[in-house]
Amino acid sequence: MHLTDEQRALRDTAAEFAAEHLAPHALEWDRDKHFPVDVLRKAAELGLGGLYLPEDVGGSALGRLDGVLVFEALATGCPSIAGYVSIHNMVAAMIDRFGDERQRDRYLPRMSTMESLGSYCLTEPGAGSDAAALSTRARRDGDEYVLDGVKQFISGAGSSEVYVVLARTGGAGASGISAFIVDRETQGLSFGANESKMGWNAQPTRQVVFDSVRVPATALLGDEGGGFRVAMSALDGGRLNIAACSLGGADAALTKTVRHLTERTAFGAPLSDAQALRFRLADMRTGLEAARTLLWRAADAYDRGDPDATSLSAMAKRFCTDTGFDIANDALQLHGGYGYLAEYGVEKIVRDLRVHQILEGTNEIMRVIISRRMLREAA
Repeated sequence: MHLTDEQRALRDTAAEFAAEHLAPHALEWDRDKHFPVDVLRKAAELGLGGLYLPEDVGGSALGRLDGVLVFEALATGCPSIAGYVSIHNMVAAMIDRFGDERQRDRYLPRMSTMESLGSYCLTEPGAGSDAAALSTRARRDGDEYVLDGVKQFISGAGSSEVYVVLARTGGAGASGISAFIVDRETQGLSFGANESKMGWNAQPTRQVVFDSVRVPATALLGDEGGGFRVAMSALDGGRLNIAACSLGGADAALTKTVRHLTERTAFGAPLSDAQALRFRLADMRTGLEAARTLLWRAADAYDRGDPDATSLSAMAKRFCTDTGFDIANDALQLHGGYGYLAEYGVEKIVRDLRVHQILEGTNEIMRVIISRRMLREAA
């Protein structure tokens, strides 16, 4: 697929930002569990806080192919931060698409600058992949809704100001779910401890607890009972973005590996002289390029409104996150013992990319989506 000059410039700008502001600090942020909000706001100065938002609210009005170029480039510096920027943009896009003018005017300009950060509250302790089974409730009480329940694995929780929350307003199943915008300072809203995680340590992950949280009826995002549509609308784009983050991390790991094999010697010669290792490098690069090609095709389908976009997004998410992790894991192996040391940065990439195979819908769920479409077409 041919990129325009503008797309190449966009990718280069994001890569330069990653090299200057993310990569030099990524290991420290991971070690200290530091969430660099100041750096996020610097990214927003380049338009990265409202990638898909229209210009009237400060957005960059980009397409999804543009977005995957940005997220792959950002992830070369730190997959964890790139992943959070994706989530923030997903929340902003949901408010833009389903919000009324008052909601758009209230939230989106500050989200574009990342003065207000966003979090997406769908997953619960007992409802992960089965999103339609969520149990957080929103009870109508006059001109308000009262929310009770717990959300699990929420990126940015506690630091974000804006929460898009899925809660049950009706009966069982998807049709009983509604979406709400909840502000961080709302009485009754609290947060669990920052989870101790394998990776993604540069962004907080907490429970979000709703204990008789009262929000005005105007906090409803979209129609009552339409929340599942709101929730699902975000996932195709989120899957494309997290696939791109996997490729960016894999690319960074592969670059480190080429340098290591060139510089390190064994048995009197550079490791790069060994044919077996050269073959491994070739396979890693081939896998990266194949995954990128599928991702770009899926992103282009999304931008064109292609009916295959959901299936292609699931394919790209599954293939890119599996391939990205495999490349990073191979990179660690090719570094030998040095790959296991934190200071070389490869083991962090491995840890960060592992969760990409789980979030935005597990890769097992991606296979369900793909095969369901195939069987429906064959019927």
